[in-house]
Amino acid sequence: MSEPYPNLFKSLDLGFATLENRVIMGSMHTGLEDIRGGFERLTAFYADRARGGVKLIVTGGTSPDFCGQLVPFSSRLSFSWQVSKHRQLTAAVHDAGSRICMQILHAGRYAMHPFAIAPSAIKSPISPFKPRAMSAGAIKRCINAYVKAALLAKKAGYDGVEIMGSEGYLINQFICTHTNKREDQWGGSFDNRIRFATQIVDRTRKAVGNDWIIIYRLSMLDLLTEGSSWEEVVQLAQAIERAGATMINTGIGWHEVRIPTIAAMVPRAAFTWVTARLKPSVSVPLITSNRINTPEQAEQVLADGEADMVSMARPFLADAQFIDKAKNSEASRINTCIACNQGCLDRVFRKQRATCLVNPRACYETELIIEETNIHKKIIVFGLGPAGMAFASVAAERGHAVTAYDIADIGGQLRLAVKIPGKQEFAETLRYFRHAMEDHGVVLKLGQSLSARQIRATECDAVVIATGVTPRMPQIDGIDHRKVVSYVDIIDGKVAAAERVAIIGAGGIGFDVATLLLDQHQAKNKAQWLHGWGVDTEYDGRGGLLDQAEAVPSQRRIYLLQRKHTKPGAALGKSTGWIHRTVLKNAGVQMLSGVKYERIDDQGLHITHRGEVRVLEVDQIVLCAGQEPNRTLADDLQGSGILVHVIGGADKALELDAERAIRQGVELAATI
Repeated sequence: MSEPYPNLFKSLDLGFATLENRVIMGSMHTGLEDIRGGFERLTAFYADRARGGVKLIVTGGTSPDFCGQLVPFSSRLSFSWQVSKHRQLTAAVHDAGSRICMQILHAGRYAMHPFAIAPSAIKSPISPFKPRAMSAGAIKRCINAYVKAALLAKKAGYDGVEIMGSEGYLINQFICTHTNKREDQWGGSFDNRIRFATQIVDRTRKAVGNDWIIIYRLSMLDLLTEGSSWEEVVQLAQAIERAGATMINTGIGWHEVRIPTIAAMVPRAAFTWVTARLKPSVSVPLITSNRINTPEQAEQVLADGEADMVSMARPFLADAQFIDKAKNSEASRINTCIACNQGCLDRVFRKQRATCLVNPRACYETELIIEETNIHKKIIVFGLGPAGMAFASVAAERGHAVTAYDIADIGGQLRLAVKIPGKQEFAETLRYFRHAMEDHGVVLKLGQSLSARQIRATECDAVVIATGVTPRMPQIDGIDHRKVVSYVDIIDGKVAAAERVAIIGAGGIGFDVATLLLDQHQAKNKAQWLHGWGVDTEYDGRGGLLDQAEAVPSQRRIYLLQRKHTKPGAALGKSTGWIHRTVLKNAGVQMLSGVKYERIDDQGLHITHRGEVRVLEVDQIVLCAGQEPNRTLADDLQGSGILVHVIGGADKALELDAERAIRQGVELAATI
């Protein structure tokens, strides 16, 4: 049998070590690094991925000194007494047959504490604290701290380090004139501005010896007006190679720039072109990254010669067995990362432990345990949205006999989500759960249901109600007018969208409907997407930016309305909400808050906004005014004596929270 992904599973000789495949599990901050008892859980997290076939792991960022911590008390390696907790982690990964590198990350002006330092005293837009400009002595001490952290990492059993030189952190801050206004040997000319980076790599290599991995993460595309030119990127890469780096990883964009780089609406492998462009200029292996989430995509990138290795981070949150499944020709069974950011980045930004929307066991490996049951039950599930699918597949995996009903097909509201531009990745989730239910023997009864009376007459040990939600009907005079339609009918295509549309409700669904109605989002290729966000693939200007993004106004007139006085989309994800607002704003969608709905008639939608009575002369009014739990069946079963569990939207209809629904389904299945 031929190898399904020959380039992905080709070994890579580093001279002193051989990697068994071309995949790196990229750096992710999980939050486990920073909490009491977190290293034990972090050890289980990484060991699980190592057992799943990953052969080189890069940890989340660890600070080399006090000032470099991202937040107070975050992960740091500066003293010998801190080594022991790292040893348990490296030992577990080695026992599972993998290598692991520790990322050394100094936050610089991105630090969320008052002790922040930077090349120049220029405040970051994403931190409340203005940094102190580093003295020449402080710079030398900081370089020493990097070297010491690497030596301590080697003592702790790590196979190498990744030196974080991109995404706008301290090293990147030295390199770009945007943040480096110095006039001494650490500023001014490009040679001076890269001295900090090259000395860190050079001195680290001399300290750790030649047979140890040093990855340098280089910002190949700053996406910043005062970012590096392409000639400077090449010059830095060559200097880093001479300084002793084993490999160079690709960094894309600074955290403060307003161009999406890893969200779901970013095309897959959107930035591999920049890694490919650098390849002829260096001889060390290059690693590419960003929005590569399937083995097919990774294989294509490698086959096209765009990189020597592929870094994937969140795909290993979604599925710890990603590599083994790919190697065993079971890619269709991979629980694919959908790049929603909801369970990972958004939670970390809220100072919570990261996890994964599609895999709630991620970072909960020691707490959410799935094991075979000794008591086998007959369970009936009603509703196969995210909560129902998650419950049915895991309960059956544990050995229960599960029969699952849905009046339509699997997916519930996710069937609608896949039709929204930028959310097509949810199709992967539906594919995964369909296979999981089939593999574990769930009996599917699609297009069917049972009444409460029929259920009472059925022999079963428990009933799980996951019947989802129904759209809420707001109390507005004229709500039954012919112009009024439900978001369900618009997304499903049962009703054609008009040219002048008012959307009532500016939550997640309202934004989804508005995005669907924007004609310029249809059939875009990767190049069009990049140009639309102002990325210059010719790299003629600094930072890889075009002079002006190519936003295309919508041909439709769209109003997005809400009663709340808060900013429209305020409840959207912290890492993605700004993207959705920007898309709508650039397309000319009018977003109004603090709206009072007066009435609907032939003229349109009558509203009061900021004390002014207005008529929106629209042809269609789409209701996205929230949802209500669909608990009819659960209510009908009350007093029946049957054990009934209600999960997902049928339990709480909160912004159609798929992350909560899937977690609730898995947690119930793990204990029932």
